[in-house]
Amino acid sequence: MSVFTKVSIDELTPWLKNYGVGSPIDLQGIAAGIENTNYFVTTTHGRFVLTLFERLTDAELHFYLELMAHLARHGVPCPSPIANRDDKLLGHLNGKPATLVTCLPGRPVSEPTWGHCRQIGATLAEMHVAGQSFKGDIENPRGHAWRRAAAQLVIPFLDASRRELLNSELSFQDEQATAALPRGPIHGDMFRDNVLWQDGVESPRLGGVIDFYFAGRDSLLFDVAVTVNDWCVAKDGALDLSLAAALLDAYRDIRAFTTEELATWPAMLRAAALRFWLSRLYDFYLPRAGELTHAHDPEHFRRILEARRSVAHDLSLHVRS
Repeated sequence: MSVFTKVSIDELTPWLKNYGVGSPIDLQGIAAGIENTNYFVTTTHGRFVLTLFERLTDAELHFYLELMAHLARHGVPCPSPIANRDDKLLGHLNGKPATLVTCLPGRPVSEPTWGHCRQIGATLAEMHVAGQSFKGDIENPRGHAWRRAAAQLVIPFLDASRRELLNSELSFQDEQATAALPRGPIHGDMFRDNVLWQDGVESPRLGGVIDFYFAGRDSLLFDVAVTVNDWCVAKDGALDLSLAAALLDAYRDIRAFTTEELATWPAMLRAAALRFWLSRLYDFYLPRAGELTHAHDPEHFRRILEARRSVAHDLSLHVRS
């Protein structure tokens, strides 16, 4: 969510005429994230989010937007794409694919509590259950094949110890059998900065889940591992067992884990940590120019990966029987 493509209110005004959202009043760039251009758009009818896509194809975008629309129809708190007067969710603005979605209330939290984690676990499970009836079919864009390709691009920048860690983990993940795991559409990036909250710390109320542009079909357990590795982690990378239990118990109350998922959990936590270590290495060493760009520190997920390698967590110990 950075500003790579500039849009002025004079350029936005004629584009918005194809939408039934009123006339623009204000336009503000959103300076967070690293993939797409985002603006808050205030009109005479309310507030929306405009996204211009810098890398994604129309085929990929139809998947993401239709998935968001599907989940919103099924009660999942997520942005709902606005159809234009041609009944299309995707348009083009300033030479880029663009969409307008509803703006959800709230803001992210930096230090989640037990209550936050329970709501996240339940929401993630509801999303996975609702996604089973979605017909779109695009594989996880940051899946195993991408991780292998990205590793070859970042290895030249790494010192000997980090190269050894990366190669060792890639070899380990190559050996994992995941074909029997339940699959479906995953969010793929349900980090703290992609979830909005209302009210205070004592009684948090989830406003919604945003940024579905890393979604795709993969094992549902991978999505759970991605989420746990961000919401339930200490600064040294170790897992906070109390927060993890809160999230996983709430998830299991809606969708039970299979025997295969229980067995695969330690390796999946490692796969999720590897995915984000690699993407942060890529963005750190091979950045794109942007007016308001923000790259995350790769070392955070290196520490998480090493912590997951040193302790093989048993999923059955984190959820009630």
